[in-house]
Amino acid sequence: MVVGEVASPVDLLVIGGGPGGYSAALQAAQLGREVLLIENQEVGGTCINVGCIPSKALIEIANTIHAPTRLSSYGVRTDVTIDIHKIRTHLNSLVNTLTSNISSSLKRAGVQVRPGTVRFSRPNRVAVEHADNLEHFEFRHAIVATGSRSIELPGLSVDGKRIVNSTDLLFASKLPETLVLVGGGYIGVELACAYAKLGTHVTVIESKNWLLPTFEKRIGLAVERGLRRLGVGICLASSATAYNEDGLKVVGPKGSFVIPSELIGITIGRRPNSDTVGIAHSGALTNEKGFVEVDSQRRATDRVFAIGDLTEGPALAHKAIAEGRVAARSACGQISTFDPACIPSVVFGDPQVISVGTSLSSASKRGLHVSSHSIPFGSSGRAHTLGDTDGFIEIIADHYGTVVGIQAVGPHVAELAGEAALAIETAATVEDLAETIHPHPTFGESLMEAAIHLQTDLSAESQQATD
Repeated sequence: MVVGEVASPVDLLVIGGGPGGYSAALQAAQLGREVLLIENQEVGGTCINVGCIPSKALIEIANTIHAPTRLSSYGVRTDVTIDIHKIRTHLNSLVNTLTSNISSSLKRAGVQVRPGTVRFSRPNRVAVEHADNLEHFEFRHAIVATGSRSIELPGLSVDGKRIVNSTDLLFASKLPETLVLVGGGYIGVELACAYAKLGTHVTVIESKNWLLPTFEKRIGLAVERGLRRLGVGICLASSATAYNEDGLKVVGPKGSFVIPSELIGITIGRRPNSDTVGIAHSGALTNEKGFVEVDSQRRATDRVFAIGDLTEGPALAHKAIAEGRVAARSACGQISTFDPACIPSVVFGDPQVISVGTSLSSASKRGLHVSSHSIPFGSSGRAHTLGDTDGFIEIIADHYGTVVGIQAVGPHVAELAGEAALAIETAATVEDLAETIHPHPTFGESLMEAAIHLQTDLSAESQQATD
């Protein structure tokens, strides 16, 4: 059945049911709007269905499997077996539980959820296709949260068999003996750690000079050390160009070579889905990278808002959630802007990484005068109890002593990202952190110690300036 051209009215339309989309829908419903959310797959988006959640669950499983190896010198010896089918069942069950919870929350809030693929046809009108049905809706406001998709490489098209993407790797039906990951960003690093601990021989190809190239070089070097301890091969300043029966052809600083591999994983990044929804027909503008141009309220036109991976900035679920709430409030007539002091970045590798706020390199590029102090985890009681002392935590402050950046590399440091973000957002000073009692023994204690030392350094600098 095909529905005619008559358009049904919609108060507030949300396109995309990922973290940004469902957060926007819930916020708008709480503010009294009648909300229709359209999602062409499952609510939860990439993050919950095939990204953040299943990847972190797989990493947790891999860490548990690897623990006896790490603790063998302490007298812990046990045999571990892997049932990849049960692991896959567990991941699917976890995803189903969380998507069901989201669907229930939307239903309780009065949000209408419908399946379909959306394309704009006019500034205030969309066509929605599902199966054999085509419907038209005219909206008062729309929030577009269609996310992003994996970037494809010429000559290395994903076929789901020999060349796969991150989703295929998360829900694999068997463990490959060898795996080459093309891309050493956070997705590649996390998958490399997980698969290496599961027993696969992994090689990472990265075109830049260090892993995690959007982070500082010393962080990339620390992560490289961690991967090499796991037996991961790493080819830096190298590019994958083609694949044949012999393996993956790679061009590096010393010429070309071939890496034989059972499986090739493409993990080089993502691109915005602005083209799939035809957002240009709404009057919205996109830049040369495909990102939708928005103002601080996430407004792309008078009626249309864009959030999440569709807009400039890190492609992170927590960014999309915050933007979704801002867009919903703005659409409801409230004064709301997206202007965070920081957006925390976290890598759940081995070691884990956090980078929150200003780094030393970014401060230097911007001409900012900052001071910093690092505490190596070799002096952390908590690190010693875990048997992993390779890492550090660093605080960066301006000349007033206000905390502007916190970075850390080491076990479990992801759990410090929230405190780091709170300190920066509230303009806390190093004195505030130094005088806050942190429990012993924790990694947060090292944050306090770094603040104490930096407070002393700043006081000395101030005294010298006075003298």
